Amino acid sequence: MSRRHKRRKPMSEINVVPYIDVMLVLLIIFMVTAPMLMQGVKVELPKAAALPVGKQDNEPLIVSVKADGSYYINLGGDQEKSASLGVIQDKVSKILRRKPATVVLVWGDQAVPYGDVVTLMTVLQAAGAPSVGLVTESP
Repeated sequence: MSRRHKRRKPMSEINVVPYIDVMLVLLIIFMVTAPMLMQGVKVELPKAAALPVGKQDNEPLIVSVKADGSYYINLGGDQEKSASLGVIQDKVSKILRRKPATVVLVWGDQAVPYGDVVTLMTVLQAAGAPSVGLVTESP
């Protein structure tokens, strides 16, 4: 009695293991190189229409920077009185302790140096603002 060997049918499926290996290697390469690609380039930004911030139940806290570099905060009746960064940090931290969901927005004059806006945003972050929005005007 001879035994007949059954012939196996050839598999027509793709072996995906090598593709997964290649994908993981590329993922690691991109994760390592992505932070190195984040470098600043001097550009002149165009004016563009921005989407409005969604409706909030709380009134936003607005901090302004004028062209001469003076800072203002819109609280009560002293909105036209400039304030130092220390005063702004104290006031914002007090407001955010009472109402942590308050949205903080920065109004910066077009002629203000970028460094002044970044300094203000750093002070607001140190005061406890989880995020800071920049207000723009439609062209």
